[in-house]
Amino acid sequence: MSLQSDDKQFVWHPFTQMREWLADDPLIIERAEGNELIDIEGKRYLDGVSSLWVNVHGHRKREIDDAIRAQLDRVAHSTLLGLASVPSIEFARRLIEVVPHGLTKVFYSDSGSTATEIALKIAYQFQQQRGERARRKFLALADAYHGDTVGAVSVGGIDLFHQIFQPLLFHVHRVSRVTSALEQAFAEHGHQLAAFIIEPLVQGAAGMLLQPPGFLQRARELCDHHGVLLICDEVATGFGRTGTMFASEQEEVVPDLLCLAKGISGGYLPLAVTVATERIFSGFLGQYADKRTFFHGHTYTGNPLACAAAIASLELFTTERVLERVVARAKQIAQLLAQEVAPLSHVLEIRQRGLMIGVELTADRETRAEYAYEIAIGAQVCRALRKRGVILRPLGSVIVMMPPLSLTDGEAIKMIAATREAIVEVCGA
Repeated sequence: MSLQSDDKQFVWHPFTQMREWLADDPLIIERAEGNELIDIEGKRYLDGVSSLWVNVHGHRKREIDDAIRAQLDRVAHSTLLGLASVPSIEFARRLIEVVPHGLTKVFYSDSGSTATEIALKIAYQFQQQRGERARRKFLALADAYHGDTVGAVSVGGIDLFHQIFQPLLFHVHRVSRVTSALEQAFAEHGHQLAAFIIEPLVQGAAGMLLQPPGFLQRARELCDHHGVLLICDEVATGFGRTGTMFASEQEEVVPDLLCLAKGISGGYLPLAVTVATERIFSGFLGQYADKRTFFHGHTYTGNPLACAAAIASLELFTTERVLERVVARAKQIAQLLAQEVAPLSHVLEIRQRGLMIGVELTADRETRAEYAYEIAIGAQVCRALRKRGVILRPLGSVIVMMPPLSLTDGEAIKMIAATREAIVEVCGA
């Protein structure tokens, strides 16, 4: 049996219509080097989506490889339930040094969805334990995406992903990315909200939707005024992706709870954290009889290998001046997109914040007509990109670019040129 046939026989792929998958030959990655993935036939592809938004410094990064190997000589895993571990302590200390000032406590988990679930549960329990019994609701943005577990889906708002699960979900109030609408939502529901959850500055899975300047800062003010907790989901926007270490820094906002995952380990191992303020943490302190314990945990919480990788990744931000590179590369890509892609007649809009980029396609720019869903125009363009040695993924009719922060000048040129060619091939000039 070949790898292709074994894949089709045994593997169910995420976010994939498997009937279509089974009719095609899968691209099977065997190894990687730098910012490229290499398939079983030796063909190289630019990893333009950072292996689903997680790879930060490139593949097979020596410093991270060495850190994991060194940790393997000590211990691969030890639980944090009733024990502590060296790497989890060291990474928590180093993380607190770089997150927005005022966040002080790190709760470990293993994915963005779990980081969100934890934040929602902490917020709810905190409000209940301080006597705010009416605060049983959450506020989230329209078209939100915060993960795929049931609580995360409840605060999500993308019908394509979430509509079928509505009978399983708790009710959430929705608000658009308009400041006046946000103010009205708090005026109407502020008294019953436990928390407002938001991807700061950019809604990634919604299609790289940008929030207006000051929106996040106003959310912080409204939360404070109404006694509502602010949860910033920086699973996608964190660790340099938008040009600062965390997107919330750009509006000088400190959330009550900060959710991090994806790039946290440099794209090596599953790891996530929910970071809380001292005020939130203190709300869970008490005697056994008080039953204030946060009864939540994961088997691989604070995994030593993942924490070792995360420590090494954080160090690289300093030694390689990663944030400076991101700002320069983002500016280069913005110029290339304006010159090469924006003029195309089937490009409706380009949305960018740092190295989070969405190119939205349209059937007719003048009327802003959308392509029919069943045409899968984004998927067609991404298949054309693959022929040119570039891997991107679509979100409907939006072509998403989320390259590693280590992207080179030449690789940026290749990615944009290939994108232009692929759009022209599929949609026309």
